[in-house]
Amino acid sequence: MSDSHPLSADIIPFPSRQAPQPAVDGQERLRRALLALDSAVAGQREAVAAWRGALADLGTAMAGLGETMQRYRGNLDALGGRVANLHAQAVRLEQTADAALAAGPD
Repeated sequence: MSDSHPLSADIIPFPSRQAPQPAVDGQERLRRALLALDSAVAGQREAVAAWRGALADLGTAMAGLGETMQRYRGNLDALGGRVANLHAQAVRLEQTADAALAAGPD
């Protein structure tokens, strides 16, 4: 079998081996672990401070909401008194109209 096309190939190099890591002594590992722990504690401190700030903001908002609800309740009570007064006037007018109708035409 004859082939008129020349054969070609790409050669892919094998990955090179990494140099072995020098043995890390226990003191260095401990130092790194303590630094990571210190960083984690600092992050936790910041998170707790932010949480406390959010709770303070929530407390302020709730106090404002409580004051608003008290004003709303006062307004509703005043409106209820005015409605009761208007109702009493309407009843008196109805009684007056009923009395006038009962008296008949004069």
